[in-house]
Amino acid sequence: MSRNYLEYVLDLLSHCDSITSRAMFGGYGIYKNGIIFAIIAHDELYFKVDQSNIDLYKKQGSEAFTFKTKGRVSTMISYWKVPLIIMEDETQLKDWVEQSYNISLKNKMKPT
Repeated sequence: MSRNYLEYVLDLLSHCDSITSRAMFGGYGIYKNGIIFAIIAHDELYFKVDQSNIDLYKKQGSEAFTFKTKGRVSTMISYWKVPLIIMEDETQLKDWVEQSYNISLKNKMKPT
């Protein structure tokens, strides 16, 4: 995992309020107000999705986060890669951050 990529992502997100990061599982969790809404793995940025925004990712040709465990490839369908075109547009990126943050916040508030 590249520390330089983390710094690049944090710089991109610097116009968003209360963004922090934490190392986790060989990558990083990205948090807003202490709520995880994104992950960095293999020098790629992934945002939290649900039915309210997944079509935006699909329309951009994005894909779900995958990882290997014990020789198998697993998919985490709740995190999708942020398209480069979105990362390069400060206004859209901020909107996508808010969408993913709100999804994470909503899921955190659901009773277990």
